[in-house]
Amino acid sequence: MKIYLSFIFLFLVVHHPLRSSTDVCMLIQAQKNHVQPSGKTIASRFIPLSGFERVKVDESSFAYYLRNLPLKEHGARVKYFDGREKSNFQIYDAVVNLPIGTKDLHQCADAIMHVRARYLYEQKRKNEIQFTFTNGFVASYAKWMEGNRIIVNGNNVQWKKTTSPVDNEQIFWKYLKTVFTYAGTLSLSKELKPKEITNLQIGDVWIQGGSPGHALLVVDMVQRKSDGKKLFLLAQSYMPAQEIHILKNPLVSNLSPWYESDFPQTLQTPEWTFKKDDLKGF
Repeated sequence: MKIYLSFIFLFLVVHHPLRSSTDVCMLIQAQKNHVQPSGKTIASRFIPLSGFERVKVDESSFAYYLRNLPLKEHGARVKYFDGREKSNFQIYDAVVNLPIGTKDLHQCADAIMHVRARYLYEQKRKNEIQFTFTNGFVASYAKWMEGNRIIVNGNNVQWKKTTSPVDNEQIFWKYLKTVFTYAGTLSLSKELKPKEITNLQIGDVWIQGGSPGHALLVVDMVQRKSDGKKLFLLAQSYMPAQEIHILKNPLVSNLSPWYESDFPQTLQTPEWTFKKDDLKGF
């Protein structure tokens, strides 16, 4: 019966007037990789494995926000800040549909700060938006909204009142660009709190601060009822500045893009390797 149904599926997609041979291959591969091509969010694009279900989260939570991040159409390629395509397109399964700007700023830690800040902004919790620069200066969006701007002179950083109070998407993005310029993996790793892998949650961060350093964001999680086993999805940006994308699992193809939380020693991702104690949370 399975073989018969497979032939029907192949016949339909091959003879569909809008399907090329490349489209057919992508659809077949998507089904293998637990991907629903028509899904427009992380939650609707990525299918839990048999026996697993998504962990329950509150609709006002950061976890819910991440799980429902908008995605570009299936098969979209990651774009750099200058419009070029990321050359290694075989390492990801989806591209998050969020702006990244036209400067080489939106890299790994910046992407995480971006979605965290945007979540708080949309939740009307703007006074909670703040990040620490690498030199220790605290950049608060509350002060930015009051018309203050950050003046940088070497390692000397200070606030200066330059305009009247204002808050809109353009002002918010200018604030984020300033944060992207002066904060990174080193500063973000100091802000976040260490976590045990047994307490892994959506919104947690795998991070190694430094130069070079890297950071990944846990954007969804499922759990098996029978034994509590957890699987999770990872998103990243990288260098040069690029769109956020959902990573494939390079080691366990039959789970990809899901990752196992009970990995042995190291977390192997397509462009970086992390240790268990690299896990932190907001």
